[in-house]
Amino acid sequence: MTGSDRSTLRRQLRAARRALSPLEQHQASQRLWRQLAQHPLFRRARHIAFYLANDGEIDPAILLEHAQRLGKHCYLPVITGWPADRMHFQRLVPGQRWITNRFGIREPLVDPDLQARPWRLDLVLMPLVGFDEAGNRLGMGGGFYDRTFAYRRRRQCWTGPRLLGLAHHCQKVAQLPTASWDIPLDGIVSDQQIILLK
Repeated sequence: MTGSDRSTLRRQLRAARRALSPLEQHQASQRLWRQLAQHPLFRRARHIAFYLANDGEIDPAILLEHAQRLGKHCYLPVITGWPADRMHFQRLVPGQRWITNRFGIREPLVDPDLQARPWRLDLVLMPLVGFDEAGNRLGMGGGFYDRTFAYRRRRQCWTGPRLLGLAHHCQKVAQLPTASWDIPLDGIVSDQQIILLK
């Protein structure tokens, strides 16, 4: 698949998830919560990275609120700061202050003292545009997650974090080709199934 083919597929899958009604989005979020809330990967994790849903992404907000009630340390990606192509994970705190990043997505106001190294997290829940049964992920094309977890390619003995892609079932395709820079996921959770690969 060429770069233009990936762009075309990305547009089609983004349109599919944006076409879901508010009710369908809410129901998908609830099913996602039911899929993951009792799963051992979630229950054992103490430091979990979430994301704020945007552009029709499946929304993990119910799961985030559940994690906070359980006293887990919850983080969100922050891409504002230096260098501009890097992503950091910042812990949410009471009285959290917010900004809007260059993509129009809310994120915590940068505070390096609240940021965790990616390998210190137990579980990272990642948005995606498309996925297949083999666990391949098509992202938005910015490469932030791939760059952040590129260290996993250099060493095979890293035990954490576990990387789970989250998606609507309508984002599933028969097969996605991989690129050399793609970081493999440990699993994918949709509103209809859990695919664990490792």
